[in-house]
Amino acid sequence: MRLVLPVCVLVGLVLGYWLLLGGERLVVYCAHDSIYSQKILETFEKRTGVAVDMVFDTEATKSLGLVERLIREKDAPRCDVFWNNELLGTLDLSERGVLASYKGSGYARIPDAFKDLEGRWTGFAARMRVFIVNTEKLLATEQALSNAVENGDLSRAAVAKPLYGTTLTHYTVLWDRWGPEKLKSWHHDTRKRDIREVTGNATVKNLVAAGKCDFGFTDTDDFFVAKDEGKPVKMFPVRVADGKVISIPNTVCIIKGTRRSAAAAKLVDYLLSEEVELALANSKSRQIPLGPVDRDGLSAEVRELAGWAQSGYPLSSLGEARKACLSWLKSEYLK
Repeated sequence: MRLVLPVCVLVGLVLGYWLLLGGERLVVYCAHDSIYSQKILETFEKRTGVAVDMVFDTEATKSLGLVERLIREKDAPRCDVFWNNELLGTLDLSERGVLASYKGSGYARIPDAFKDLEGRWTGFAARMRVFIVNTEKLLATEQALSNAVENGDLSRAAVAKPLYGTTLTHYTVLWDRWGPEKLKSWHHDTRKRDIREVTGNATVKNLVAAGKCDFGFTDTDDFFVAKDEGKPVKMFPVRVADGKVISIPNTVCIIKGTRRSAAAAKLVDYLLSEEVELALANSKSRQIPLGPVDRDGLSAEVRELAGWAQSGYPLSSLGEARKACLSWLKSEYLK
């Protein structure tokens, strides 16, 4: 017994240290499209030896599904790291006490405008809300597009249901900029003019690329899919009343209560690195780096997007606006 007890204590200490260092598989909830994110997570696995279990979201409930899952799991977390493809849902998690604070090397390279000052989340690799226009169906100018949105028949225009993802962010910005009543009026007016509401931004892109719709609201990553396929499409930034664009960063955060904090920190630093931002910028999604990168490594398309994004609408204070806007949208769609 004198030998057994010290051995048990030693085994327990080793096991605890192993768990702390991430000896178990790191569970990552990821709302970013798996076609872009999976390869990055697999590279992290190979480089560090930390095994990763990847849990992806669906296109129809992009980001909101995983946010609500994390809220439900708050008292018994299953996730270690959350890679969200937008910011506002992450703000909700932060306000609910779901996120741990961490400021590592990745956090240090991201400008203050794109991170929580307490280290609960950090942004990287942004996309933008854009109009996608079929150039064979509609004159591809911002004025023609503006006229169609304000006064035209919208039966040949498409938008994703605003309960989820970046379309919810889009609506939240308008809620904040216009006020609730103007947004509600605009929303009801577009529905009366028969705008086509679909399951996600990729569906919007598909309809416009195929000529079944003249234009639609989507994101830059979906637009570039259509462009790379040789479709007759052009994009214009969605601008709110003061000319600002809607630039939406990915965010990454560690879940409070994780037993794999060291491995989680390694992944967060990796995702916030110049290497990963350049990889996402040079992927087919053409995402916009937020931290300093070698600009010679960026395509002309990404440099143009980065120029537009400099006038991005501030999102980090829109947590309450999102809650109010989402509550109203649920009353509209989930009756």
